[in-house]
Amino acid sequence: MPEHDARMASMTFSSVYPHYVTKVERKGRTKEELYQVITWLTGYDDQKLQELVNEKATFETFFREAHLNPNAHLITGTICGYKIEEIENPLTRQVRYLDKLVDELAKGRRLEKILRKG
Repeated sequence: MPEHDARMASMTFSSVYPHYVTKVERKGRTKEELYQVITWLTGYDDQKLQELVNEKATFETFFREAHLNPNAHLITGTICGYKIEEIENPLTRQVRYLDKLVDELAKGRRLEKILRKG
């Protein structure tokens, strides 16, 4: 999967972010809830998130600068056909964590459940 991992690293957060917004809003969730989920995972505030979008930061940069939530490892399950807990590349796993949280938000899962507590 090295080519898949390289593709994930070079994708920009700003190219994917609008799709996250559309996905959650189409399902009746808000951009604020999306921010809350991203903040929980990365430690970024709204301003830093906007800077990363404006800078067209790659996912590699996005996650290198993040302070990953200590409970992120509790995000498990399948996303895009991959079991998250079996993904070996740390960056690819982190991108899939984000995808999984956005999916759960769009599917109507309660925020208390999405924002995993230890």
